[in-house]
Amino acid sequence: MQKELKIITIDGPGGAGKGTIAAMLSQKYGLFLLDSGALYRILALHVMQLGHNITDEKQVYHDAKNIKISFKQENSKVISYLNGVDVSIKIRNEDCAKNASIIAGYKTIREILLQKQRDFASPPGVVADGRDMGSVVFSQAKYKIFITATIMVRAKRRQKQLQNQGENVNIVSLCKQIEERDYRDKNRAVSPLKPATDAFIIDTSAMTIKEVFKKAQNFIEAK
Repeated sequence: MQKELKIITIDGPGGAGKGTIAAMLSQKYGLFLLDSGALYRILALHVMQLGHNITDEKQVYHDAKNIKISFKQENSKVISYLNGVDVSIKIRNEDCAKNASIIAGYKTIREILLQKQRDFASPPGVVADGRDMGSVVFSQAKYKIFITATIMVRAKRRQKQLQNQGENVNIVSLCKQIEERDYRDKNRAVSPLKPATDAFIIDTSAMTIKEVFKKAQNFIEAK
C-alpha cells in the first residue's frame, strides 16, 4: 500500500516567520522544502537584470518562458539558482520583494509557476511556504497553517534581517513597504493572500520561534 504523501502548507504575509517555521518543519519530518516566494523573486530579478519593465505583463510573461529556475536543498537552507547562478542573497533585497509582489498579481505568471510548485510534492512530501499554498496550490493538503504578525513586528524582523546583510533601512519606510505589499497581496484578482478555510492560524507577534514551532508541531501531530 502506497504511503500517503505528507503536504504541509505554511501561508502568511512577509515577515511573519513562515519561512523559518517551514524550514524547521521540513527538517523535523524529513520533507522537501518549497519557498514559493523565491520563484517570484527569482523571476523579478531576471526581469530587472534584463532591464525590462516589471509592469509590462506581456514582457514579464515572455521573460518567464525563457528562464531556468532551480533549487538545491542543504539541510534547512535552500539555494536558489537563476540560469545556473546562485542568487540566494540577491533575491532577498527590498527591490526584489516589491517587484515579486507586483508580478505575483499576473494571472499568466501564476499559471506558469503553478505546475513548478506542484512538482515539489513528491515522496515523502513537502513543506510549502507561500501566500496561496493552502488555498490554491495544495488545496487538498491535510495540514494547513497560516502564520501572521503585526506590521510593526514584521518590519522590525525585516530590519534586523537587512542589517545582518549590511543594509540600513528606516523602520517607518519598511512599515510603509510592508503595508503596500500586504494591500497588493490581499487585493489581487488571482490567488489573493488569505487563510484557507480549514487553516490553523498562528499569530507570532508575541511568540518565540520555539513557541511557534511547538504550536505548529502540536497541530500537525493532533490531525
